[in-house]
Amino acid sequence: MGNDLKGQEQENITSLEAHTADTWYYYWIENIKGKNIRFNTKRNYNERYKRNISPSIGNMLLREIKPLHCQTVLNQMASRYSNSVIEQTRLVMRMMFDSAVENELLAKNPVTKSVKCTGGKKAKTMRALTIEEQKLFLKTIKGTSSYNQYALLLQTGLRTGEMIGLRWTDVDFEKRILHIRRTMEYQHSAGRWSIGEPKTKNSVRDVPLTQEAINILKNQKEKLLSQNICSTEFSDHVFLCKNGTPTTNSTYDSKLFYYCDKVGIERFSMHVLRHTFATRCIEGGMRPKTLQMILGHSNIGVTMNLYVHVTDEEKAKEVRSIEKKLKIL
Repeated sequence: MGNDLKGQEQENITSLEAHTADTWYYYWIENIKGKNIRFNTKRNYNERYKRNISPSIGNMLLREIKPLHCQTVLNQMASRYSNSVIEQTRLVMRMMFDSAVENELLAKNPVTKSVKCTGGKKAKTMRALTIEEQKLFLKTIKGTSSYNQYALLLQTGLRTGEMIGLRWTDVDFEKRILHIRRTMEYQHSAGRWSIGEPKTKNSVRDVPLTQEAINILKNQKEKLLSQNICSTEFSDHVFLCKNGTPTTNSTYDSKLFYYCDKVGIERFSMHVLRHTFATRCIEGGMRPKTLQMILGHSNIGVTMNLYVHVTDEEKAKEVRSIEKKLKIL
């Protein structure tokens, strides 16, 4: 729908009478907001608009949209979506209408403080592999073409896009550091690779390397040399297929599902490897603030609430360690 509206939007952008929520949204996302956000963020905004906002208020004129209409959008999502997805939908509506107000197409934003998420499914708790699962997983994939990639994530906590975007110039073997300076993702819709800055300014960071991580990277360098890969635009990249190009994000997930089925454990996504790294770090006694910096989070609350999973065994061990302090009598 957005492509069909583009010409119409360009012609009528200054006409309040012509603006529906649809025409304004597609102009806003392409010409205002979309120029300053990452590809993934834009894709998520478009998904929320097309799936949840447009079907409810897309054909309404901007001036006719009231808080109750915006609340209806959120209410209709309550039984099918998590709170976080509903909140993102509210954010998209608030931003697009804020911009309409700034451009004097609206007198005030209909997404008022009273328009909020009133329900929603509880978000699934992100799992981390147990030590036993982690050992079994690594043993199963040993010798496969993607072993070094999966194993490195378990040693560094990198995001998938950060790992795919790694170049040998980012690896400092002498100082035992990885310089995280970019993220990389294959855009299937456009048929090309997208290379950009990491997720946030805190994501631009230096990650200390364990000896195991160094061994993995050295093994990867030897592997590439033995494959005699022809020089391509990706020649400096750490992880390449035999044809000299990176592996797509979705392919890594697909392979993970295959290995999970093979070993007989519950399927998990690439991001679980990052969660698992964080959990092992906390179990090993790492300070949360240090972990926050290694993971590249701007807020330590994100680190503790989303990426750290304390097992029942760990809780029992912690209590045993302070048992004497608790016994007063």
